[in-house]
Amino acid sequence: MSVNKDISVVFVLGGPGVGKGTQCSKLVKDFKFKHLSAGDLLREEQNKEGSQYSQIIRQHIKDGTIVPQEITIQLLKNAIIRNQEEYQKFLIDGFPRKMDQAVIFEEEVIPAKLTIFFDCSKDIMLERLLERSKTSGREDDNLESIEKRFDTFVKTSVPVIEYLDKSRHIVKKIDCSKTVDEIYADVKEAMKDII
Repeated sequence: MSVNKDISVVFVLGGPGVGKGTQCSKLVKDFKFKHLSAGDLLREEQNKEGSQYSQIIRQHIKDGTIVPQEITIQLLKNAIIRNQEEYQKFLIDGFPRKMDQAVIFEEEVIPAKLTIFFDCSKDIMLERLLERSKTSGREDDNLESIEKRFDTFVKTSVPVIEYLDKSRHIVKKIDCSKTVDEIYADVKEAMKDII
């Protein structure tokens, strides 16, 4: 089975802790998007009984490095196919993290219609993640992993955002220093042609 070419895919990018999940959940509730978090799919797969990928994923998550793209793209493609009967609009959160992920996903799965980039300072991200770590139970919400994740984001994701902006003109930058509701108002405005 292949991906239906009529669906709309929106990449949702931003450093760790900027509030991608919070904003995606609002869009899901208000506009019937299917939210696919690359990180959640990878965490599910690492815990799946008998998964051929679980050990590889676990090591990459622990080290704060990027899981091989073949695995992430396959998991995303499978999730889109599983849900495309019910949903026409997909938010792909935390992906693409590297240039080749962007190119291969758009060649082999479907080109994105838009990229929402949540722009946030390192200080604000750090504060939010350390607050989240009190309740999240996520093994990567600690100072050492957060520093690695932030550095990885700057080195690998920022060039992807620049590429999607210059070559495809599909990037909308959202200032994340505002309140949750102010950010959401900006997100809705940026996505008005899709929602």
